[in-house]
Amino acid sequence: MEPSPAVCIVGGGPAGMMAGLLLARAGLAVTVLEKHADFLRDFRGDTIHPSTLDLMDELGLGDAFRALPHRRVETLAGVLGGRSYRIADFRHLPARNRFIALMPQWDFLDFLARAGRRHPGFHLQMRTEATAFVEEAGRVAGVHVRGPEGLRTITADLVLCADGRHSALRAQAGLYPLAFGAPMDVLWFRLSRRPEEDEATAGHLGRGRILVTLDRGTHWQCAYVVPKGGAPAIRERGLAAFRTEIGALVPFLAGRTDEIASWEEVKVLTVAVDRLERWHRPGLLCIGDSAHAMSPVGGVGINLAIQDAVAAANLLAAPLRAGTLTEFDLARVQARRMRPVRLTQGLQRLIQDRVIARVLGGDGPLRPPLALRLLDALPPLQRLPARLIGLGFRPEHVARPGRPQAVAP
Repeated sequence: MEPSPAVCIVGGGPAGMMAGLLLARAGLAVTVLEKHADFLRDFRGDTIHPSTLDLMDELGLGDAFRALPHRRVETLAGVLGGRSYRIADFRHLPARNRFIALMPQWDFLDFLARAGRRHPGFHLQMRTEATAFVEEAGRVAGVHVRGPEGLRTITADLVLCADGRHSALRAQAGLYPLAFGAPMDVLWFRLSRRPEEDEATAGHLGRGRILVTLDRGTHWQCAYVVPKGGAPAIRERGLAAFRTEIGALVPFLAGRTDEIASWEEVKVLTVAVDRLERWHRPGLLCIGDSAHAMSPVGGVGINLAIQDAVAAANLLAAPLRAGTLTEFDLARVQARRMRPVRLTQGLQRLIQDRVIARVLGGDGPLRPPLALRLLDALPPLQRLPARLIGLGFRPEHVARPGRPQAVAP
């Protein structure tokens, strides 16, 4: 048995790292467990939205963050039939940062880890996996872990479960998500970007096909949207046919699709949309993807996870310091965050069903929807999707001395 932190956070993704930073900043002893040796993954979202960028400023980290390599996205567009339609314009947001930053998530997580280590209570343990809960008198009181030092037990006043949509601990706790389904999966790969190219980050729509291109400076990160379960059929048609499909949909990429040398360079992201109806048990709270898996529509999953972490730190730091934490405090976090999660997932499901499923299932000529034409023709309308994507339904703010903490409705 080792010295007990006030909080043990399972998972070193955006929700876990942000929660660890904020709780350590509030003077608590926090241990963050990350089962991998580093933050490098085949697929991690890399969109840092204005709501998160503003949080960096509130923490005094904004200048250091903006000094890291990143790409600024001020507008989003959809390309159909060779014509670009502007969908969202972030330049008018009621926020300090009026753009999306594209940054590899591993760089963002390393940044949060460095910021966390400035606080004496912050401890990040890599290559350490939580295997089971410790339970005492009907409450979660810590976790059993496996790491470089072998098997150990960490006790804590609170276990934050932030280990993603495939969380094993969540199931051990008897918490099971309500699944809504999704009509698509995503093939994730990269192609080189030439210095003279001025194409913006955009979604390219064709008959039965969608490709999203994200400008990462030296290369295009590409997300090829396919019907749910459709990846094996694409593989069966062969790599040459796949390259041809990409070039036909996005002509400026046609001359470099040979850079996809093998299927090993094309990763499959299985899309899921689900959420827990109950995020907590005594001594345990789920946040981020552990509580709600988001669709990639809008790229908002990272930012919803970070908003959960901020709400949790704002509402739980005081009772944790006082040693008075109850399940009612945990329920307050869920009550505050559930409505924005439901609204965001509802909007994502609407877009999936009304737009994406129709594009992927269509076999006739693809015509631009009325909504797309209106957004492009009336620029002020572009501020609404920008606000929904960039700030969300309930952006959180970091509590500080003199500012009342957020309360649940």
